[in-house]
Formats: sequence, C-alpha cells, structure tokens
Amino acid sequence: METAVLIVVLVIVLALFFDFTNGFHDTANAMATPIATGALKPKTAVLLAAVLNLIGAFLSTEVSKTVSHGIINESAILDSGAELFLSVIFAGLIGAITWNMLTWLLGLPSSSSHALFGGLIGATLVGVGFGGIDFGMVLSKIVLPALIAPLTAGIIALLATKLAYSITRRYDGKPDGRDGFRWGQIFTSSLVALAHGTNDAQKTMGVITLALITVGWQSSDHADPYLWVIIACAVTIALGTYLGGWRIIRTLGKGLTDVKPAQGFAAESSTAATILASSALGFALSTTQVASGSVIGSGLGRRGSTVRWRTAGRIAIGWLLTLPAAAAVGGLAALLVVWLGNWGVAIDAVLALVIIIGLYLRSRRNAVTSENAMSDVAESGHAIELPDSPPPTRRQQRVAQAKAEAKARAEAKDKARAEAKAKRKKKSKAAKSATTPETSTKAEAAE
Repeated sequence: METAVLIVVLVIVLALFFDFTNGFHDTANAMATPIATGALKPKTAVLLAAVLNLIGAFLSTEVSKTVSHGIINESAILDSGAELFLSVIFAGLIGAITWNMLTWLLGLPSSSSHALFGGLIGATLVGVGFGGIDFGMVLSKIVLPALIAPLTAGIIALLATKLAYSITRRYDGKPDGRDGFRWGQIFTSSLVALAHGTNDAQKTMGVITLALITVGWQSSDHADPYLWVIIACAVTIALGTYLGGWRIIRTLGKGLTDVKPAQGFAAESSTAATILASSALGFALSTTQVASGSVIGSGLGRRGSTVRWRTAGRIAIGWLLTLPAAAAVGGLAALLVVWLGNWGVAIDAVLALVIIIGLYLRSRRNAVTSENAMSDVAESGHAIELPDSPPPTRRQQRVAQAKAEAKARAEAKDKARAEAKAKRKKKSKAAKSATTPETSTKAEAAE
C-alpha cells in the first residue's frame, strides 16, 4: 500500500506538471490574434489569459468526468490491481509530457489534449489490454469532436468574417469603422482563454480523480473532482500560462501578420463558442485545433483569399500524428512497468526527469523564433494566401462600370461637339474662299 501511495503522489505531481506545460503550450493560442493586430501587448495578454484560465477551471467538470469515468473502463482497474494501474497512468503521463515538450521545442504542430489522451491510451493498452479502453467513448467524446469541431469553428468564422466585412464596408472613401474590432478582440480573446480553462484544465482533474479512484481514496460513484483537485489544476495551468506562455505568444504575434481586426474578432468568437459548447457536453477538444480552424475560416472569409494546401496539409498531418505518437511513448513507458514492476516506475521517473530538464535547457539555448516556437495557430495563419489588394465586390464592380459608362458618354459628347465645331469651321473657311474671287473682280472693273 505504501508503494501505491508513493505512486499516487508521483501521478499527481506529474499530472500537475503536465497541466503546467499545457499552460505555456496551448493557452497562448487564445491571445494570438489580438497580439497580431495590436489589440493587446504580449505580457498583458498572457496575464489576462492566466487569470481567465484560473476562473474557467471552476466553471465546469464535464470534461473531467469524460477522462475519469469515460475512456478507461473502471472494471479494468479492479482486474489489473490498483498498483499496476497507477503505474500505467504514470507511464501515460510521461508519454504525454515528453511529446508535449518535444513538440514545443521543435515547433511541430501538436495538441496537448491529444498528447494526454494518446499517452493514457497507449499505456493502458500495454499495461491492461484492449479491455481497459472504452473505444466507444473515445470515438464519441474525443475522435469525432476532433474532426467536427475545427470544421464547425472554421465555417462559423468564415460566415462571421463575411458578415463583419459586409456590415462595415464603405464606398465613399471614409473610414469603415473596422478598427473597432480591435477593441472587441480583447473581449473575444478573453472568452477563448476562459473556454480553454473550462476544457483543458478539466483533463488533468480527470487524471488525478482517476488515480484517487484507483486506490480507493474516492468512490467511483462520485464523478466530480474534489475541490482541492480543482484548485490545484486551476492554479497550475494559470501559472504555466503566465510564466511560459509569452515565449510562444510572442512568436504567434509575428506569425499571424495577415490577420485583420475583423478576422481576429470573428475567429475568436467562433473558437470560444465552439469550446464552451463542447465543454458543456463533455467533449474533450483540442483548443489548438479549434483555434486553427477558426483562423483558416476567417482567412477564407476575406475577399480574394485562397488556401495554401501544402501548409494546411502539414498542419493536418501534425494533428493526426500527435495521438498515436504520444500513445507510442506512453506504451514504451508502460512496457518498462510491466517488465520491471516498481523498478520500471523508478526508471520511468528518472528518464522523465532527464528528458524534461534536457529539453528545458535546450530551449534556453535558442532565442524565440518562428522556426523553434511555432504553433498550429500561427501556421494556420499561413494556410491562407491573401492578395495585397483584394478584388472589388459586386457593388464596387457595378459602381466602377457605371462610372466607366458615364465617362464614355462624356467622351462621346465631347467628341461630337469637337466634330460639330470642326464642321462649322470648315464651312466658314469654304464660304470665305468663295467670296474672295468675286470681290477681286469687282475691284478690277471699278478701275
């Protein structure tokens, strides 16, 4: 039992550290567009995101229930033994954190949420077997939302962008009033940060609750996480956002140079609405994927835009690789546990510590650039090609055509007048030349 208690403590510490990495890995996406458009300064945006993540973590526990009472079959906990299952959870967290920090360092497209689910699923498959995973729940609460949510957010952002541009469009050369969207972005980006807290912080709560259920410290009938778990996860993700988020958010501000205030407003509104609705339904979404879908959709909402399919395809491949890659790392960590028992847990802990410290020290050696700290959201801003001068709207085309026709009519009138004047002048000259000989004859006769 003492070993189980030690492993529970290790699981809680590791889960909170994952929560911390989630804070600086994903939360900055909420503030990407207001930084790009100049609505907020980077440090102000990070502080605001941290506070709102803290508040959002207290608003819902549905996603936590999906993790603690959804993807893992509780009967597998009893069959495999509490100590083994705790070790499996520990191995899954190692897989998630390793992949999370590696992709953060290299700038590869990734999702902290899918890294967590991938690590847990891979470790459970190795440690418990296929019976330990509720694949129906994985499909309905994780896989399908991952496919549908970014598409839905993109469509909403596209329509919202078109609506914003159509409402604010002016044709008289006066300002169109779109600078007001820059102030609106402060509100919408705050909603995204709040939504992130309601979804991503819940996942860590679910992992800790699952560990407490495993050792009997919490009844499986009690689905909600304890208050101390909620507070710990909320504070940790907020702390991660404030201490590490500005590293990525500074890069995001450079990466999304094509985003205009109206687009940013539409993208953030779509992201917040999608995540908040999904959190209420218990869907465990990737904030990164939803935000990326919204940015791409808002880009398509601008006139003349086209999709850079190579960039969009690279982002999609990154999304698809995250869950199986994290599952592979989690599975390898769980394999050591299965083979070596408690020694495997110790080896996993040492390896995790070495990897975490090594990746952190490696990240400190390099300055923040678009090559080593680029996220999905920043990449998604480049998936849409926008012309420097967008093509005219139908109304602008009609106005231009009317002006061209009026100009043509004016030129025709001027031409007709010039021709009439030329004819009159010609007649005058002809008449003058006709009277000149007659005048000279009369003069000769008089002499």
